[in-house]
Amino acid sequence: MKKVMNEFLKYTSLNILGMLGLSCYILADTFFVSKGLGTDGLTALNLAIPIYSFIHGSGLMIGMGGGTKYSILKSQEHHLDANKTFTHALFLTGCLTVVFVVIGVFCSDLIISLFINQGHVFDMSKMYLQVILLFAPAFLLNNVLLCFVRNDGAPQLSMVAMIGGSLSNIILDYIFIFSCQMGIFGAVFATGLAPIISMIILSPHFIRKKNQFHIQKCYPQFKRIFDILSSGIPSLVTEVSSGVVMIIFNTIILKLTGNVGVAAYGVIANISLVVIAIYTGIAQGIQPLMSRYYGLNQMKSIHQILKYAFIMMLIISILIYGLVFLQATNITHIFNSENNQTLQIIASQGIKLYFLACPFAGFNIIISVYFTSVEYPFPAHMISILRGFIVIIPIAFLLSWIGAMTGVWCSFPVTESLVSIIGVVYFMKFQRKEKTV
Repeated sequence: MKKVMNEFLKYTSLNILGMLGLSCYILADTFFVSKGLGTDGLTALNLAIPIYSFIHGSGLMIGMGGGTKYSILKSQEHHLDANKTFTHALFLTGCLTVVFVVIGVFCSDLIISLFINQGHVFDMSKMYLQVILLFAPAFLLNNVLLCFVRNDGAPQLSMVAMIGGSLSNIILDYIFIFSCQMGIFGAVFATGLAPIISMIILSPHFIRKKNQFHIQKCYPQFKRIFDILSSGIPSLVTEVSSGVVMIIFNTIILKLTGNVGVAAYGVIANISLVVIAIYTGIAQGIQPLMSRYYGLNQMKSIHQILKYAFIMMLIISILIYGLVFLQATNITHIFNSENNQTLQIIASQGIKLYFLACPFAGFNIIISVYFTSVEYPFPAHMISILRGFIVIIPIAFLLSWIGAMTGVWCSFPVTESLVSIIGVVYFMKFQRKEKTV
């Protein structure tokens, strides 16, 4: 099992670092916008940011779904079918690119008007949303290529590309917002350029012809498209749920505490994106390994990898919660450039409750990827949809009605803990099924 442990540590550590880098796209925006544009800028960013979760999640859906099928087919020596899977992934990327760009050109006003009336915050939110949608082709293609390169045996390059894109975003954020005085446009323009830089870093893998996946001439096949989407939907829902939760919470908090409450939630939500990125990094790290071992019918190795993943997730969860609990005031102060006392109090109290969800969210993300990696996607779909839509929405409205802002903060941990129980039930059911085969 030493080989399995070494592979696990290699893939997960690289992907955690890479996903941390990727998540800093938005965290850097949050920090620099808070410093350069104040509470209004932070509110505008938080109102527009959920669309990034939809774009990022769509790219991951195609990348993770296609990468999973590609890895299984490659391990079984079905190289032609593996290449067809990559080709279909590019086809789906092109289709979604058109959808996002059209929404960006024609629907940005309508989307923002659902949450806020005309004014300065409206104009900044619209600007951020429109530009991020026009950069959707770069975000989508970058995520797909990152997943395929990772499944092609080059996790180091995938990590370097993710971190390189993120670092460029941080540097460009500072230059555009402060040196060039470009305001909210500077923040979103820096974010949009990051995936382009990431793909430039990936390019040597193709220029030097190290890639084993290629475009294969073929007609679109519904079954292959369905297989990619079926395996990738949990990844989409995991990311989209962040956007959905932000939309629901923004709506509730606007009524409870107004713009300052939304800005406070923006601090917590953006830190949450980084935390979720760590769990996603573990999940994405184990996916190529589990898919490969599944293709080779080595279930014992898969279970060993899953065990390591849960242990790592629990250790990280304890460390994260300890940090946010002890340093809640200091963490909030970093993003509170105007020293708004109301924002400080709301965010400092909320962060301690919100991040109780850590181990449950980590479990749900990892177990979903496990199910898709062994071609048993239905439980993954259920877990993802329950935590992203079906449970969180009524829980958020119910608990906010009962406990106001305290109820809002508790909605996330309550939802994740309830869904994790369902995940355990499905896992035990799948274990019994394996034993009878």
